[in-house]
Amino acid sequence: MRFVDTLFITAIISATGLLNIALADVSMANKTDDIKHHTDKQIFDKKDQHNKPQTHVGVRPYYLVDDMDEGPLKEKLQACGNKRFQKTDFSIGHRGASMQFPEHTKESYEAAARMGAGIIECDVTFTADKELVCRHSQCDLHTTTNILATPLASKCSKPFTPAVIDPLTGETLTPASAQCCTSDITLAEFKTLKGKMDASNPNATTATQFMDATASWRTDLYSTKGTLMTHKDSIALFKKLGVKMTPELKSASVEMPYQGTYTQQDYAQQMINEYHQAGVKAENVFAQSFNLQDVLYWLENEPAFGEQAVYLDDRVYEDPQFIATQANMDELASMGVNIIAPPMWALVTLDSYAKIVPSEYTEFAKGAGLDIITWTLERSGLLKDGGGWYYQTTTDAINNDGDTMKMLDVLAQDVGVLGVFSDWPATVSYYANCIKSN
Repeated sequence: MRFVDTLFITAIISATGLLNIALADVSMANKTDDIKHHTDKQIFDKKDQHNKPQTHVGVRPYYLVDDMDEGPLKEKLQACGNKRFQKTDFSIGHRGASMQFPEHTKESYEAAARMGAGIIECDVTFTADKELVCRHSQCDLHTTTNILATPLASKCSKPFTPAVIDPLTGETLTPASAQCCTSDITLAEFKTLKGKMDASNPNATTATQFMDATASWRTDLYSTKGTLMTHKDSIALFKKLGVKMTPELKSASVEMPYQGTYTQQDYAQQMINEYHQAGVKAENVFAQSFNLQDVLYWLENEPAFGEQAVYLDDRVYEDPQFIATQANMDELASMGVNIIAPPMWALVTLDSYAKIVPSEYTEFAKGAGLDIITWTLERSGLLKDGGGWYYQTTTDAINNDGDTMKMLDVLAQDVGVLGVFSDWPATVSYYANCIKSN
C-alpha cells in the first residue's frame, strides 16, 4: 500500500474516531439530560406526594383472612400479607372510614385515605343559607353531631322529646325523638358542631342518653374530635390526600324549590360548580344520586361529569313491584346511564349448592353494558348470624366475619364491579392489592 493511501486511511479512521467520540459525548449528554429530567420528575413527584398518606391496612384485614374457611382464596390472601400495599380506586371510603370514625368528618376521610381508599365519598346536602355540606341526610344532625348538647338545639325542626316509659313494666310506650336538619341552621352555625358516631337511643329520657347509643361493634374512641366538613372543604382535603371524589347529591328533606327559588337543578348544578371552581377534572369525580333525574341532568348539562355519574339504584327495595329485567336495564343504558350502584345483596344469590353467585340483576345490568359499583361492605357488624340487610340474599352462606372476604371476592371476580364502598376501606384495599389488579 502506498504511503499516501496509508495516510488517507489513517486520516479517515482518526476522523471517524473523533466523530464517534463526539457522538458519544452527545449521547452521554442526552442521557445525562434524560437522567436529570427523570430525577427532576422524581423530585417533583416526591414533592407532590409529600402530603399524601402512605397506605397502611392495619390489623383488621388479617383478622378477617384468618377467620375465613380453609381454601384457595384464603391461601391467596394469606400469601400477600407481607407486601407493600398501594392506594386503589377499587376501594371506596363510605362516608370515610365510618366503622370507627364519625362519618363525613375530616378524621374519617383521612383515615380512609390512609387505608388505601382511592375514592372517598361526601354526601352533599345544604344549609339554611344554601351552602353545601357533607352529611348523609339533610336531617340527621341529631344522630351524627352534638347539636342536642349545644344552644343550636333550640333551632331543630323537632326538639328532643324524651321517651315515655311505663313506670310499672319499664316498657317504652313512646320512643324518644328529635329532628335536626342542616337546613335549620346556617353554614357558620354548622361549623361550630362536632361529629359523633351515628346513633340514637329510643329509650332515652335525656338528650345525653339519646346521643349516647353507639353500636357495640363500633367505638367512641375517635368521637371526641369530629371535624365537620363543607363540600368545598372535602374537595380541598381530597385533593391534598390525592384521592378521587364521589359526592352524592342527597334528596332534600325540605320542600323544593327551597325558599321558593332554589330548584333541584340549581342544587345539582351547584355541586358540580364547586368542582369547576376548585379546578378538579371530571375524570376524578363520580357524582352519585338515587334520583335518576339528577343523573340525567348532569348528562345533559355537564356531560363530562355525567359520563361517569352513578345511578344509585334503590328500586330493588323501595319499589315492591320492581323486578330486574333486560328491558329496564337496557332502558337505563339508552338514557345514557353508564354506572349503576345497587346494594350488595341485589348483585348476588345462592345456587343449589349454597354457593354465592351473580344474580339475574347482575346479568341484566352487564347485558345492557352497564358498569357496576356496590355498597356497603362492613356495615353489618358481626356476621355470625347471617349478616343482616346487606347479605339478605346470601344469609345461608354467611356465618363468620371471614365471609366478608368471600362476598368481596364474588363481587370482584364474578360480578365484576368497578369498586366497593366500605365502612372500613382497608379490607377492600387489602383484597384489591392481593388479588385484583389496580
